[in-house]
Parts: sequence; structure tokens; C-alpha cells
Amino acid sequence: MLRVDLRDLRRGPVETTGHLAPDDPVFDGLELGLDGPVRVDGRLQATGDGEYFWRGTLHGEVELECRRCLRELHRPVDADVSVLFSDDPDAADDPSVYPLAPDAAYVDLGAAVREELALAVPAYVLCREACAGLCPRCGADLNAGPCGCASSDDSDRGSHGSPEA
Repeated sequence: MLRVDLRDLRRGPVETTGHLAPDDPVFDGLELGLDGPVRVDGRLQATGDGEYFWRGTLHGEVELECRRCLRELHRPVDADVSVLFSDDPDAADDPSVYPLAPDAAYVDLGAAVREELALAVPAYVLCREACAGLCPRCGADLNAGPCGCASSDDSDRGSHGSPEA
């Protein structure tokens, strides 16, 4: 349940749980490479007049590429999330606050889940720290060994793939 009726919050905090499929509309346009559903768990509570605090966790897995050799990788994504929703018009310009309409009947956690998950996915990953990458001339994966290309500008070093100091 990622959409909470404000009337339910009058009785106290509301537990929020859900699974969002990779093709859920909340992720449209993000191109996150989700590899399975994203599990969302948390708790939403009123913190003041027109203010609601949500603390939760996001768990999923993404498919990424090594930034050096382009090998496909699968990495877990786990994020702890703490966000504030507010109907205060003065808070609307604060990027850490999710705005609510003054006459809102519910809090929809979708936008917060979308943004926080996007921020939790690493921009660049390596298959391993010592990844040698691809030969810039022939495109061979240098992790498998030297490619055999003769470098025209550095013939004394031999083939690409020889590590430099």
C-alpha cells in the first residue's frame, strides 16, 4: 500500500508495504534497468498540521554495465528513505519536501520511491576494481588478456592491454 488515506493517519502511523514491478508506471522514463520488483517497506505518520513523515526502505536489483568493459552486471540496491510531505506552500520550493495539495485526501509515496530509488542506483560500476576495459582500437575485452593490436604510436610497448604504471 503506497497510497495512504489521510483519514487513516488520524488513528496513528500507517505501515506501508508494497512491491513495484519494473514496468510500474512510477518508473516510466527512468531507464533504471530494474531486474525484478522493488520491495518498499516503511511507516508514514503525521508530524504536524498538513505534514507527514515517511521512513522506509527500498530493496531491489538493477542490471548495469561495467563502465570499462561493458560486461552486464546485477547489483542489489538498498536505500533507507526519510522524506517529508507537506501542504505548506512555503515548503513547496524545498527540494527535500514532497508537496501535497492543501485539500489532499491521501499521500502517494510513488514520487518519493521513484526519486529515492533513482538516487540509490550507482551511476558507474566496475565488474572489479582491476578491470582492464576494452581495447580502444579493436574493442577486445582486455580482461581476457592482450588483444594483439600493435599500437602505432607506441610500438615499443607491444600490444594494448599491457598495464602502464
